[in-house]
Amino acid sequence: MSDQLKDFKTISRAAGPVLYREKKSRFLGYAFPVSSVEAADEQLGTLRKQYADATHVCYGYRIGIENTRLRMNDDGEPAHTAGSPILGQITSAELFDVMVCVVRYYGGVKLGAGGLSKAYKEAAKSVLEISPVVWRKAVCVISLQFQYPQLDEVMGFISQNRLKVSTQKMKLDCTIDLIVSPEKSNAYFERLKSITGVQVRKKETYT
Repeated sequence: MSDQLKDFKTISRAAGPVLYREKKSRFLGYAFPVSSVEAADEQLGTLRKQYADATHVCYGYRIGIENTRLRMNDDGEPAHTAGSPILGQITSAELFDVMVCVVRYYGGVKLGAGGLSKAYKEAAKSVLEISPVVWRKAVCVISLQFQYPQLDEVMGFISQNRLKVSTQKMKLDCTIDLIVSPEKSNAYFERLKSITGVQVRKKETYT
């Protein structure tokens, strides 16, 4: 397995809003699972339409394990008082493929740089605390294609090594997909490839 695919923590579904108040200003925290910049932009656009009357919609996201894309946006707040503390909570929680947005309604009292940073941090922290965190496990899928006469040898190998079958079709043309650990994928791949008449492919993915 390549070094690109690693286990990581993310959230399984969107969470929020979580309300945080500071001197009459209201801060609404949202968290979203996003696996691409395009998905983040789409979610942000939806939220901004929903809160078109809000004073600010600030956000931060962390997308990808290798070549990680980090972005933060203050949306008109003083520099580094909104996006930075939001992103800081994502990285502190060791999460990837996550975007946190905080919607602010100004309450008429200025908070100052310190007050703003604290408010955005607390709003982000609060919504992440209620977000369902899950581990995405890196696996290797080995796909087999063969004729029925090879079935006994293939199934014998699968049974002997207690391999997990995710899908299978047993007809004249047989196909089986196996889910194996990354560490043992090369050995399994080479052994299965050595069976006469069996076509083998593998790919890396996440459970």
